Amino acid sequence: MIPAERYPECYLALVEKNTEYEGVFYVGVKTTGVFCRPTCPARKPKFENCEFYETAQQALLASFRPCQRCQPLSHPNQVSEVVRLLVEAVEQNPEKRWKGQDFKNLSVDESTARRQFKQRFGMTFVEYARARRMGIALKNIRSGQSVIDTQLTTGYESSSGFRDAFSRIMGAAPTLLEDSKVLKAAWIDTRLGPMMAIGDEQHLYLLEFVDRRGLEREVERLRKRTKSAIIPGTTASIQSIEQELELYFDGKLSDFKTPLFLLGSPFQQSVWAQLVQIPPGETRSYSDIAVALEKPTAFRAVAQANGANQLAIIIPCHRVINSNGELGGYGGGLSRKNWLLKHEKQASC
Repeated sequence: MIPAERYPECYLALVEKNTEYEGVFYVGVKTTGVFCRPTCPARKPKFENCEFYETAQQALLASFRPCQRCQPLSHPNQVSEVVRLLVEAVEQNPEKRWKGQDFKNLSVDESTARRQFKQRFGMTFVEYARARRMGIALKNIRSGQSVIDTQLTTGYESSSGFRDAFSRIMGAAPTLLEDSKVLKAAWIDTRLGPMMAIGDEQHLYLLEFVDRRGLEREVERLRKRTKSAIIPGTTASIQSIEQELELYFDGKLSDFKTPLFLLGSPFQQSVWAQLVQIPPGETRSYSDIAVALEKPTAFRAVAQANGANQLAIIIPCHRVINSNGELGGYGGGLSRKNWLLKHEKQASC
């Protein structure tokens, strides 16, 4: 059970439907006898009617039954039927340009599709379909098809409209992409909420929780530094980290083997190398890292390098805390940092 002193923190997360706490706690509502996720859309109970638990099993053992609205026993980020249906429809005809009648033919409300895709993927359905279509356009251009043929294949009558749409998604006009590379982005469901993974066939470039502040800027910076187009899809490296994350959250893996592509200064990379050496279940302070690098006064620079890490969990910046024992900061949220540290400590016992 969650300690009573943390009840106010958990209740605030419940009221705000804070996604950072997904998987961190469950709330039992004494007046209804049900237990819910932190993000449950139901009307919020009064504070005095709440009990907070670390696991669904604890709530069940306390005689609470699962809420029918948020379904706390199912996967926390289960794909809705609308999202599943539309993703399948895009894959059946990825070059299709969607119109209002297409949604009606599938008995899907267009505004519902927009909202659910925005919530899950950070983009509307139309943006998702356009990105998929543009990914095919890039593949065609790189295989030798002319820009005008590609334009017509993807349904754009106007060359300027095609070029503008292409540039918004890919980061460069189609005629400038001959020497650029393609990275793919996928969403990975985890116990603590969905994560975004970006990689090519050989390496993983980024792994972050999708609700991390500034994630859009991170992705844009990655795209510019690698001179890459980033499109929806999966790769061998993304499939590898998805499998490893599942084992990690099950407490069966602590040493990740997925090859990484590190984008950072020599100093940043030296800090990240130290982070990987921190054993699971243990922590170090920023000062400890600075001393290990033989730069004892550089603890602030260490903290900045720690924050610049774009490979959450794999490069374990969550294992670095303040010298006074406080958790310090974490891009994915302190609730997740605390959960990760407790999880690794239990798994290493």
